[in-house]
Amino acid sequence: MGSEQVVGIEEPVASGSDRGGSTGMLSALGTKGVAKVATTDVGAHRERSRSTRLQRVAMVLAPVAVLLILRDIFDPGASLPVPHLPVSLQPLLPAIALMTVLVLVMVVPLLAAGRSPHILYRPDELKMTFDDVRGSETLVEEVTKTLNLFLAHRTFAEQMGGSPRKAILFEGPPGTGKTYMAKAMAAEAGVPFLFVSSSAFQSMFYGQTNRKIRAYFKALRKHARREGGAIGFIEELDAIGGARGSGQRQGDGVPGVVNELLIQLQSFEQTPFSLRVKGLLVDAVNAWLPGHRRIDKPTHVPANILVIGATNRASDLDPALLRPGRFDRNIYFGLPSRAGRRDIIDYYLGKKAHEPDLDDPARRETLAALTAGYSPVMIEHLMNEALVWALRRGAGRLSWDDLHHAKMTEEIGLAQPVEYTEAERRTIATHEAGHATVAWLVGKGRKLEVLTIIKRRDALGMLAHSEEEERFTQTKTEVNALIDIAFGGMVAEELFFGEASTGVASDLQAATVNACQMVGLLGMGTTLVSSAAMEYPTGGIVSKVLSTDGGRAEVEGVLVAAKESVSRMLEEHRDVVEALRDALLDKEELIGDEILGVITGSQAALSPSGERVLTAGLGRSQVETAE
Repeated sequence: MGSEQVVGIEEPVASGSDRGGSTGMLSALGTKGVAKVATTDVGAHRERSRSTRLQRVAMVLAPVAVLLILRDIFDPGASLPVPHLPVSLQPLLPAIALMTVLVLVMVVPLLAAGRSPHILYRPDELKMTFDDVRGSETLVEEVTKTLNLFLAHRTFAEQMGGSPRKAILFEGPPGTGKTYMAKAMAAEAGVPFLFVSSSAFQSMFYGQTNRKIRAYFKALRKHARREGGAIGFIEELDAIGGARGSGQRQGDGVPGVVNELLIQLQSFEQTPFSLRVKGLLVDAVNAWLPGHRRIDKPTHVPANILVIGATNRASDLDPALLRPGRFDRNIYFGLPSRAGRRDIIDYYLGKKAHEPDLDDPARRETLAALTAGYSPVMIEHLMNEALVWALRRGAGRLSWDDLHHAKMTEEIGLAQPVEYTEAERRTIATHEAGHATVAWLVGKGRKLEVLTIIKRRDALGMLAHSEEEERFTQTKTEVNALIDIAFGGMVAEELFFGEASTGVASDLQAATVNACQMVGLLGMGTTLVSSAAMEYPTGGIVSKVLSTDGGRAEVEGVLVAAKESVSRMLEEHRDVVEALRDALLDKEELIGDEILGVITGSQAALSPSGERVLTAGLGRSQVETAE
């Protein structure tokens, strides 16, 4: 995972300023923090809506209060009339009730089939904030700027002449925090959050999928007009927004669903009922007035909505969805860097019971290095699994060893009890010791993590090693080192037993793939031609390189040279292989510093006879002779 290699033997935002002036508000749009809700266009709209609702309630209750007062004045003690059913209709009550139930059974499912399938979250129901989004300050800053534009939409449109952003796309691998970020946005903005899964739009009735999409956007606009703004989140957008003409058909058909999405994202929205009624009244009055006396009709202001689509397959979306005016802003959620993982580790360890040694910064830096390629969700899951391991051993807090066991379980599976024959157990231990010895000798900048002969999934034994530092490129020497490490097991078997077993299959495969990439892809062979740039129907870089006699011969030469080099190394450092083998036969599994401890202990002290001494250190060895 990430830069980690496994070789083994296998079975065959800042506060905004006041709303009064444009300068203060617009200056908040580019800052890192989120403008305070009370001072934004959204907050001002919410206050106006609240006042309007109070006025409407007062208008409804005022006539009732007047009638009650008049009754007490002119007819004290009189009761209001209560409606009752005539005696002649009372025998029909059972039939009326039955007919009502039948009508409800027939009509309600049809009405419910077109309802919006969203889940509504009120601002006070969302507890997370941007402070809880860890691992990428750049993403938080970019999302904050988008949110500030959303909060100050009227200022941005009326005073700057800009078009407020209506939709953005969150793209990235699963578990990278897309949904979490959207909820944090809604909580920070203080507006309703309407969550919906794309699969919830699907319906068995023709036309109902489009109807559900219309109902969802209608609900989104309704909440936006009521609260000044609303955020809609569509999970797995590619399920309903796939490219038209791709041959897919789901429910009502991809083209029709995509067309409905396009219309709802950018079209004329329906005028609210209250404005339509006012418009009719104004039209009726204007029909009797001369042209210069006519009353202006109330204008319709589009609802302030922000639609967020999340997907890990943006390439499958219809191009029309990604054009300006729709999902015109793409924010990529990638896997966190080493610094990001350290931040996430600090955040989750602060919430989970752990041993004091895990508070050591060096330990946490090591854990950040070991989790290369992990998403934030995977890091949290790793710690939850570590807590399970702690519970199994009767402890109340997780330890460093629990994290190692959890990591092994997640990546290569649970340990499987297998009774090896003594000869086979010795062969596997020798095989893995050969891998570890070569990795120690040539693996500059690599850290030995786990050396084991315990069976997990298809692996009878394994050496796990990874980069000590975050790396994105490799040199020719480093790629050759990976090939050498892969040959360590095979050569160790031949050195100690005279022949290799069938357990070297995966090692040869890994070595061959690396060699083919060197020759045909990375320009590390005798040719600068990249096989990846050539059209080839069978595909695959390995088949492209091996399809020519010259490529096959060169790959063979690389592999043979690597094997010869490893043979010389293991012959010279036979004592290291034996020490690791014996330790594996005794303990079955070595973790981290235990591997280096065995290697260091195997080195002979400098003697007057001129015997060699190895200075133990990962990634380098020194051969010294006595003077």
